[in-house]
Amino acid sequence: MSEPRPVSFSGSAPPETILDDEPPVTVAALEAALAEPPEHRREAVSAVVARFPRFLDGWARLGGLARDDVEGYACYRVGYHRGLDRLRQSGWRGSGFVRWRHQANRGFLRALEGLARQARSIGEHDEAERCTQFLAQLDPGSHPRD
Repeated sequence: MSEPRPVSFSGSAPPETILDDEPPVTVAALEAALAEPPEHRREAVSAVVARFPRFLDGWARLGGLARDDVEGYACYRVGYHRGLDRLRQSGWRGSGFVRWRHQANRGFLRALEGLARQARSIGEHDEAERCTQFLAQLDPGSHPRD
């Protein structure tokens, strides 16, 4: 058996992408909608998403308020795909970190985590596993939490 060969590491880590902050009016609208009584919250968050359809955290939060698993899956998927578009516009090239510790990344990461959960709930286990692995690659050792 031969001796193990040393592994060389470069001095640079994978690149990290941080999405642009959402406009304060958008964040305030979502906070107000989430503060609504539970029986009105979904409708209020839906109105925010209709007003700001590119707002990733709006889609993620709407997914969490969905009336059933399929509706939740659809909301999370929209947030995820819009998030991929925003990441690419921010210079992400398909690899590197997108970390939870940056507030602006949380909507995308919530959508990805929600998509994994909802895919599992509707029996789409391969999609759930891909999303779970992607989340771990984007931010090793961390995961979205509310």
